Amino acid sequence: MIRITGSFSYQGQRLFEGIDFALEPRAWTCLLGPSGVGKSTLLRLLAGLETHGEFHGHIETGDGELLEGRVAYMAQQDLLMPWLDVTGNVTLGAKLRGETPDLDRTMTMIAAVGLEPHRHKYPRELSGGMRQRVALARTLMEDKPFVFLDEPFSALDARTRAEMQELAFGLLDARTVLLVTHDPAEAARLGHRIAILDETGLRETPAGPSRPLRAADARATLELQSRLLQDLRKAHAA
Repeated sequence: MIRITGSFSYQGQRLFEGIDFALEPRAWTCLLGPSGVGKSTLLRLLAGLETHGEFHGHIETGDGELLEGRVAYMAQQDLLMPWLDVTGNVTLGAKLRGETPDLDRTMTMIAAVGLEPHRHKYPRELSGGMRQRVALARTLMEDKPFVFLDEPFSALDARTRAEMQELAFGLLDARTVLLVTHDPAEAARLGHRIAILDETGLRETPAGPSRPLRAADARATLELQSRLLQDLRKAHAA
């Protein structure tokens, strides 16, 4: 379990306050909401990344240990190094730490995301979906128990986005995952738990009895998607 409580301000303006947000162990928690309300900031606070603001609160874990060194992060941009091929980008984390990459594990991760035939290609030779697969393999190479995903599929076309959702969900099984998204359909498919952060604050919404990964066209998924969208629109209207 991870729990964050407190308030955050940026350049003297309060972005959110009175936050009390927890991640369930070994499950996908989806943080849904419009742009500009602090979703990514909340993720960056948990990940220990720079926010350029002021946080007053606490971050605690169920085992009492620090999160530092136990988090893998995947951003909206693939952040691939253009001068490295697929293999070089997947092993980048180890190289930056001065470690010798485990090449057997590297090949396993590249194969897992379906890029084994493309392992010597450079980012400019890959499609957007393939680049995100490289970024996912690099995240998996870190082998961390906590994985934070900041809208990693939002720039992809609908078919590729669905494929990446399914691939990530399968490969990140048994990890504690936080997915930040502005897409109700994505949250409806992937969330064991779903929380909405908007201009009115943070609140959890029931995900229903069915378990993810939910079929995109299943009645329960579409009903959950519709309810999430209605919640977002009500908050905006208010």
